[in-house]
Amino acid sequence: MSRAAPEVSVDSVTGIDVSLALAGPGARSYAFLIDWHVRLLLACAWYAAAALLYNGTLSVSAPTSPPGRWFALVLLPAAAIYFLYHWVLELAMRGRTPGKRAAGVRVVARDGAAPGAAALLIRNVFRLIDCLPLCYGVGLLAVMLTREHLRVGDLAAGTLLVYEHAATLPAGLSPGSALDATGAEIVQELLARWPGIEPEARARLARRVLERYAGAAGGVPAAPEGEAALRQALERLLRA
Repeated sequence: MSRAAPEVSVDSVTGIDVSLALAGPGARSYAFLIDWHVRLLLACAWYAAAALLYNGTLSVSAPTSPPGRWFALVLLPAAAIYFLYHWVLELAMRGRTPGKRAAGVRVVARDGAAPGAAALLIRNVFRLIDCLPLCYGVGLLAVMLTREHLRVGDLAAGTLLVYEHAATLPAGLSPGSALDATGAEIVQELLARWPGIEPEARARLARRVLERYAGAAGGVPAAPEGEAALRQALERLLRA
């Protein structure tokens, strides 16, 4: 019988506590292996295509004395694809990569939101330490020894790797919707607690939620007037 993933409760940007299921060594390794193969193939594909075009023959060998154009057009782009793969995709896909999506996990900040560019950069720079001495030995050891399953990069950047919980999303809400699992849980909890929260406080919380998520959902106003309009906007956000 499989054990449930450990969870951590975080104070979200709205002030509502959200429970996040933490990804362990297995999910991390699975996601990393997929991403490693993807970025290696992309980097090699660029190198091969650029080298063939540069040489003008069916050869990918570097010139005997490579000029600067060789490095600029062939080698550096391939290296950039390999080393910037995680940072660029995690930034563009809100904490996800193809490997993480396949494993059902994503990177989040301590408040449950998508991490910023600086945090993701720090997280990925520290891969240089996590990969020591080989096969991510330091990183795997840190994940197994820390309570929240964090590698050194996560500790430095203040990030978590959590499960998406796509199966727990409300009816009609897909993983590609404006809301992610964390956002859906925040909106659901706010609506459930709506009658018991002071009017001023619930209006303030609703506006904060809408400011964060309404922009990605077409047709949902970011700052409606009146409590009834705020609640209706939250309900529409779940269906957007």
